[in-house]
Amino acid sequence: MALSLDDYRIKLINKILFAASQEEVKRYIDTAMKALQQRKVNGHIIARFVDKIISELDLCIPVKKNDQSWRNIIMAKLLFSSIKKQISAMAT
Repeated sequence: MALSLDDYRIKLINKILFAASQEEVKRYIDTAMKALQQRKVNGHIIARFVDKIISELDLCIPVKKNDQSWRNIIMAKLLFSSIKKQISAMAT
């Protein structure tokens, strides 16, 4: 991956915020997770990547976002929470 994980995370969050639909949000997240797995990124690092994204999405203020961006944030948080549970289940 040419980008650092921090840069990749920021790029992904921007794609999520400006996605035209929730389906597009899901595609971006699925693609990102597959890319990390294909590059054999350690599971603990992926878990931290997911945690940081959730934390950053939690900081978003609804009144400063348009309706579509806010729906995208909610969808992304749900998807990343699900991914986090899957990672936790695999670790045990």
